[in-house]
Amino acid sequence: MNTILLLMTLLRPATSIYDFSFTSIDGKTIHLADFKGKNILIVNTASECGFTKQYKDLQALHERYGKDLVIIGFPANNFGGQEPGSNNEIQDFCEKNYGVSFLLSEKVEVKGEDIHPLFAYLTMIDNPDFKGDIKWNFEKFLINRDGKLIHRYRSKVNPLDDSITNKL
Repeated sequence: MNTILLLMTLLRPATSIYDFSFTSIDGKTIHLADFKGKNILIVNTASECGFTKQYKDLQALHERYGKDLVIIGFPANNFGGQEPGSNNEIQDFCEKNYGVSFLLSEKVEVKGEDIHPLFAYLTMIDNPDFKGDIKWNFEKFLINRDGKLIHRYRSKVNPLDDSITNKL
């Protein structure tokens, strides 16, 4: 984590998912507090991964549950260099190949020294599954309507799996 982010975290530690914001892939500031009352599925994504086809199922999930579920993809190049593109290239790829209309973040770091503060928080807080570093692309964090992490899923869990949809 860079020095400025570390100092900000120490001076004002997050107590909720709603304390975070991020920059969308098209440059807008998005505050997670704007999604209070909805479920949120946060996914670290990559365009050149064996799990990239999950974009299709994330889009289907978005279309099916979009009124009550916010899906946010966070492109990251942390694993095997599988997200080498620019924000524009990532957005074009997702729209052209998978019709993605759910929210995408600008490219971020999801582990390591420059980890995005949201992912530092998500990987450290207690949850019913496991905590610690993200292991690969397309890990998923399901946040309930009250802003609590209720389940964390590894990459192999498909977005349309009952273990996800039954919690929506």
